[in-house]
Amino acid sequence: MPPVQIDTAMTLAAGFGKRMLPLTIDRPKPMVSLAGEPMIDHVLERLAKAGVERAIVNLHYQADVLERHLAKRQQMPAILFSNERDEILDTGGGIKRALPLIGEQPFILHNSDSVWIEHETDNLAALKAHYDADNMDALLLLAPVSTSLGYDGRGDFFIEEQGRLRRRAQNETSPNVFIGVSILHPRLFDDSPDGAFSINLLWDRAMREGRVYGIAFEGQWMHVGTPDALIEAQKVIQDASQ
Repeated sequence: MPPVQIDTAMTLAAGFGKRMLPLTIDRPKPMVSLAGEPMIDHVLERLAKAGVERAIVNLHYQADVLERHLAKRQQMPAILFSNERDEILDTGGGIKRALPLIGEQPFILHNSDSVWIEHETDNLAALKAHYDADNMDALLLLAPVSTSLGYDGRGDFFIEEQGRLRRRAQNETSPNVFIGVSILHPRLFDDSPDGAFSINLLWDRAMREGRVYGIAFEGQWMHVGTPDALIEAQKVIQDASQ
């Protein structure tokens, strides 16, 4: 099966970035600088490399700062804004509000604080190559907990038969952490709630139907969620460039 042609992405950028204080007092977290450029620029450059032509960015906290920055971009992908200035809608509600801009085809969802260094594998290309629109409502990219920078949790999912995902139980530890990058089909949002809600609600429903899958990330993933993690990530990127 040839890789699915996905030319649209959504980047989640509306959150308050409280764990990144004091760096987010006067700017949204996606505008915090990493290795000389805002984190969201790292994400958009990777999406462009993956063939994404349009990126929808949602706005809430310090919305004007982010909007002004992205409005200056000349290169691909073209930026469309989903306005959440009136009410922050969490992950699920934010994506649902943006669906008229996204359209009816599968799209890449990418957190604005998820950055990585590739090794042998082009991870977004691998994600697209693995996606099966007929059978998958969601395909998630999962990194090993043991090698992830800036993450100290107990993992998120188990990859089971044929790549289907199972969420870890409260008393379990999973070797896999979701890195905030996935391919979603808009039908995932059929009969979803109005207002603010987490995407986890829809994933759990789709997992019960066997329609959420995952593949393994290859490389060095960095969750840049705090000032300390930012310092670590900058050192890793600097070392890798030498």
